[in-house]
Amino acid sequence: MSKITFKIGGVHPNDAKLARDRAIEVLPLPQTVYVSMAQHLGAPAKPIVAVGDKVKTGQLIAEAGGFISAVVHSPVSGTVKSIAPRADIAGKPVTHVEISVEGDEWAEGIDLSDTLVTEIPEDRVAILKKIQDCGVVGLGGATFPTHVKLNPAPGSKAECLILNGAECEPYLTSDYRILLEKTKEIIVGAAIMQKVLGGCHTVIGIEENKPEAIEAVRKALTELPYNNIEVQSLKKKYPQGGEKQLIAAVMGREVGSGALPISVGAVVQNVATSLAVYEAVQKNKPLITNTLTVTGDCLPLERQHNYLFRIGVPLSFIAEYAGGIPEGAAKLISGGPMMGKAISNLDAATVKGSSSILYLSEASTRRGTESACIRCGRCAQACPMGLEPFLLNRLYKAGDNEALEANAAQDCIECGCCLYSCPANIPLLDNIRMAKGTVMGILRARAAAAKAAAEAAKSNENKN
Repeated sequence: MSKITFKIGGVHPNDAKLARDRAIEVLPLPQTVYVSMAQHLGAPAKPIVAVGDKVKTGQLIAEAGGFISAVVHSPVSGTVKSIAPRADIAGKPVTHVEISVEGDEWAEGIDLSDTLVTEIPEDRVAILKKIQDCGVVGLGGATFPTHVKLNPAPGSKAECLILNGAECEPYLTSDYRILLEKTKEIIVGAAIMQKVLGGCHTVIGIEENKPEAIEAVRKALTELPYNNIEVQSLKKKYPQGGEKQLIAAVMGREVGSGALPISVGAVVQNVATSLAVYEAVQKNKPLITNTLTVTGDCLPLERQHNYLFRIGVPLSFIAEYAGGIPEGAAKLISGGPMMGKAISNLDAATVKGSSSILYLSEASTRRGTESACIRCGRCAQACPMGLEPFLLNRLYKAGDNEALEANAAQDCIECGCCLYSCPANIPLLDNIRMAKGTVMGILRARAAAAKAAAEAAKSNENKN
């Protein structure tokens, strides 16, 4: 099978899939969980429970806070102890519902059996509502509410559903494990989303360094009663799993600056999201579990793990259960080493999109001494968005926001390819991330002003 990839930029870090052969283990429950109200893109959820309430596993405890938002369910059964701000992994205060764990009594109507359900409901609207009611969000990083993404605006049509099984970040192996262990469930989830989108062509993209997963999906496709679904082998190149890069690889189409994937007929979902869709629609199970990798270059092979966890479990509990923080760990990261976020607070709790606890040694995290730009152009060659990081860095230092916008700083996907490739050790990613934030703020303010002006004009027109 030929291997496909995106054509612009990219780098080839060591994939370091140390936990790839470790089967998924079910993580035990702690004494207390802390369920974040802001574990999805958009408006935080609003608690509908009160202190002292008894809740069951899978019970709704928070409603969506807006159109771009998602409901939240209790991951355990027990008593609500508090509803208050608590620090997330970055130390930012976020409202959490604290629940004391008292057994594991599930809400009625949730099918916990392993029986595979392949017959897909006919009612598209009912499917979307089930996905929404179960709080399913994208599990590839952005945690965008899935029911919104699967319901394109009028005039837009999905031509291709792409399932992202690339898992191109070094170290991470949770998607790989579910591709092996929940293969058919993922495919049924894909077929459900395909039906919602009108029966479009569906491609499951998996990087070539996961041949066992490619073969497992290919075999399962021959055993299931669905049409127009195929698996594609992707070249191992970072960031192959980026949404725009996947679309370029699979469809040969480029998503324009500021545009959404649906503008070129694409909808991209992660394989873990597909599993969550299957569990929601076929099993009535809300999104309260996901798979997480405990890994790192300073962790012995016997201590590498892939865990099925409940949302709200403190990271400190997982770290302790997995044997404690390893000696020589200089940095803890949630996510991969390229795009993950440093964990500043190990007492923070897991959320729907948690993907790893990554321990990295000082040798792998130490930055070299910064020197002057030698104008080699490697950062521009590596940028998968076709940007010029050296230029954006210079414009950021000059404070030229107009030029930053003109040179598309807002299109940066913060993949870190520029930093990875820079021989002068210039903190390109850090500076461009700051520049992007500034430009995005300007764009939001401009959009808000334009909206206000349009509303004022309409109001004046109605008065006249």
